[in-house]
Amino acid sequence: MSSINLHSDAQRASFATQLDIRYPIVQGPMNGGSPIELVTQVCNAGGLGSFAAALLSPAAIIEAVQKIRTQTARPFNVNLFILETSQPAEAEIALAEELLLPFRDALGLGPATRPQKFSENFNEQLAALLEAAPPVVSFTFGILPADTVAQFKAKDCKVIGTATTVAEAVAWEQAGADFVCLQGAEAGGHRATFLGDIEQSSVGLMTLIPQAAAAVKLPLIAAGGIMDGRGIAAALLLGAQAAQLGTAFLACPESGIAPAWRAQLALARDDSTRLIRSFSGRHARGIVNSYVEQMALHESALPAYPVQNALTAEIRQAAAKLNRPEFMSLWAGQGVAMARPMPAAQLVATLAAELQAPHAINY
Repeated sequence: MSSINLHSDAQRASFATQLDIRYPIVQGPMNGGSPIELVTQVCNAGGLGSFAAALLSPAAIIEAVQKIRTQTARPFNVNLFILETSQPAEAEIALAEELLLPFRDALGLGPATRPQKFSENFNEQLAALLEAAPPVVSFTFGILPADTVAQFKAKDCKVIGTATTVAEAVAWEQAGADFVCLQGAEAGGHRATFLGDIEQSSVGLMTLIPQAAAAVKLPLIAAGGIMDGRGIAAALLLGAQAAQLGTAFLACPESGIAPAWRAQLALARDDSTRLIRSFSGRHARGIVNSYVEQMALHESALPAYPVQNALTAEIRQAAAKLNRPEFMSLWAGQGVAMARPMPAAQLVATLAAELQAPHAINY
């Protein structure tokens, strides 16, 4: 066990020093599950809290960053999805609307009204994030040009790029990122893949870390299926310098998720999740439910993210309000059955204690 402690201590010093945080623990950015209270509680407890801003308007991004700064003096991260403007075919949208109508009817919604826009304008979001200049920024679904990365670094923002393969990690290093977050296949929520096929790029975290560590010099943040100090220690031993946990923090009361979602987390098993495309048009790991099963045959015909995500938004929102988890996107990673509901600050302290004394955990 001493080898794990010695290795992780050396790595932890590098990561903690660069970000000025106490522990190599990152709370993953989760749209719908990363409210400001969760972010700031994690930061104040010694980890790196992450705010998910992908669904927000530029003005809302600036406002959120300002509010976070009033609640913590510690570094925090703001995450965006890198998106191109969508121009879906009318027939593709019409088919999706037809397939979704039975679910709308079951929730008493009736025929849909076509959204005026399918997502926020990414370039405008990017400009707002650059203006707000939080201590750390992270990006998912794509890669930024090197000159854009340089603009953030000129504002003293540390840049985290998300990768699902060695090639993507190398691409982020070449773009000038400060850190790479490696997303293993076990991770809950949307796949970050931007080079190649998403399913082929679903590499397990424990095999991805050492291969990426051999290919890039940047500090690596490991994400996917990590739920306790054992998982963090394993990631550090394999070559990561920090661990990002999403599902573990989703179980915290500060995540603010719908009661029906929280209840399903508590019932989930090791095999309860799969990669799902039917909710958003992009593969994402979540708990299988009736909607997922009924839409499985149609997944490949549905429009890509963010179009399908916009078309299902009203269904997901209504299902949450009506306590109908069978129609909700129940994002969760493969470690969901290991979730431990507790306040976020307590979870950070628990993880840190487990990491300091991994021998005390029952292997």
